[in-house]
Amino acid sequence: MKRLLNSPLASTAIMVLGLSLGGLFNSASAQQRNIPLDQLKSGLAYSSDEVRGLQLDDDFSSLSAHGIDKGAQLWKQVAGNSNKSCESCHGDVTESMKGASTRYPAIDKATRKLFNLEDRIRSCRQKNQKAPNWALESDELLAMSLHVNTASKGMPIKVKIDGPAKQHFDAGEKLYMARQGQLNLSCTQCHDQQYGRRLFNDKLSQGQPNAYPIYRLDWQYLASLERRLRFCYSSVRAEVPAWGHVDMRNIELYLKWRAEGLPLEVPAVRK
Repeated sequence: MKRLLNSPLASTAIMVLGLSLGGLFNSASAQQRNIPLDQLKSGLAYSSDEVRGLQLDDDFSSLSAHGIDKGAQLWKQVAGNSNKSCESCHGDVTESMKGASTRYPAIDKATRKLFNLEDRIRSCRQKNQKAPNWALESDELLAMSLHVNTASKGMPIKVKIDGPAKQHFDAGEKLYMARQGQLNLSCTQCHDQQYGRRLFNDKLSQGQPNAYPIYRLDWQYLASLERRLRFCYSSVRAEVPAWGHVDMRNIELYLKWRAEGLPLEVPAVRK
């Protein structure tokens, strides 16, 4: 958190306030989209040529290569009292995990809670391997998440928002539309109404979540979508939810629905 708070928030505030923000937004129904599906664009489309070049390099020279290698090692590593590895149960990741990353967040049948991919990995490690849990945002968890993502590279995002997930989707949509913090801004004001507009040397993106965990040049390490969301909370000077808070899972579900059809980018780079 200290690292986030030391970022140039004052500059962010000035830049955002300088935009023509328009009026308040009311929550849309689950069938209504502020950005039509055929107009969705990954954040890569709003990145500089240099950043796009870094992402389009082969996986072996990627800035995320260390994380990919670490995740592959952890997949095969025996851990916990069960004396099993992920590979012991699931086999080759490219076969057993194909499409898995595109479906999260999703309702966990056992707990009836909304799990994102990192939650699922942690639960599996604790229940099935009977191993000490990895902390949220730990190098191990991000590496494993990235490794699992490789099995779904290029596949379109498609999450369920009906049934038990509907209440979480509705809550996530409400959070996305709500003005927050001392700057009194909402997610939708930047990422639905102002995307494509330039903030100094950068362009505002649509805020699509199809590339996480991601290597961010400004942070110089792999980061989850939750860390990025926490940064946004800090940038509008709002109270940041605790790590793993249900609000973070709810808004992630809404964002993934909003990105429906966009391909999963692995590995990915942003500024």
